[in-house]
Amino acid sequence: MIRIAVTGAGGRMASKIIKTIIKQEDMKIVAAIGSSNTPLEGKDIGDIMGIGKMNIPITNSKKLFEVLKKQKPDVLVDFTIADATVDTIKISAKCNVNVVIGTTGFSDEQIEEIKECVQENKIKAVISPNMAIGVNVFFKIIEDITKTLNNYDIEIIEAHHNNKIDAPSGTAVKTYEIIAEALEKNKEENYISGRQGIVGIRTPKEIGMHAIRGGDIVGDHTVLFAGEGERIEITHRAHGRQVFIQGVLKSIRYVMGVAPGKIYDMGDVLGIK
Repeated sequence: MIRIAVTGAGGRMASKIIKTIIKQEDMKIVAAIGSSNTPLEGKDIGDIMGIGKMNIPITNSKKLFEVLKKQKPDVLVDFTIADATVDTIKISAKCNVNVVIGTTGFSDEQIEEIKECVQENKIKAVISPNMAIGVNVFFKIIEDITKTLNNYDIEIIEAHHNNKIDAPSGTAVKTYEIIAEALEKNKEENYISGRQGIVGIRTPKEIGMHAIRGGDIVGDHTVLFAGEGERIEITHRAHGRQVFIQGVLKSIRYVMGVAPGKIYDMGDVLGIK
């Protein structure tokens, strides 16, 4: 039985994760952690989600170290915000708890910090900006097509709901990194975030990035390859958040069986790298 802790308790994503995990025969929720100022501290997570008492009180994130030491989960699942997630990973590593992370918006410095933490403490980690299985197939398709259409103009367009706080999305950033690497381009020099005013003629080096925010859009990502006389658009659309949960389940099972001290992604989990 895989023992699991989930952060963001009481939130929409954490609730979906917990509701799905409790249906798995090989998994068990042992801890639910809220934010540092959660008004839900001490309340039963099952009651909060409307599924009946689970005898698992929501813990304040300030007590994360204590609850991990007491409950001894095998894996901690985190879909919160970048700054909080970095601290969560550090504490999990000290407690020898493996992590599955779907948080986005990490800075380059935070990514390096996470890598060092995972390596030094020899825990196992799956970290992905998007755990939807289809999105990760989308990544692979984009990588392959980019190598063929390397002389086409390439633009990335992403759309999300009006409550998303980071832009561009982590998935769009990952898409950009895949394209830049496939083209062997400098990631910093070729990035164009939107366009405004008299920007001049588009250069062959540009890779455009555009973010749309509105309504309840779960997540749309399109890469446009525009050539002379034709264009190709590759799009992934998430119709609901449950698509991310299936990737979480696969990641939890995967992280239990791999070598420690390394960060894996959904390409590893799905065997498509």
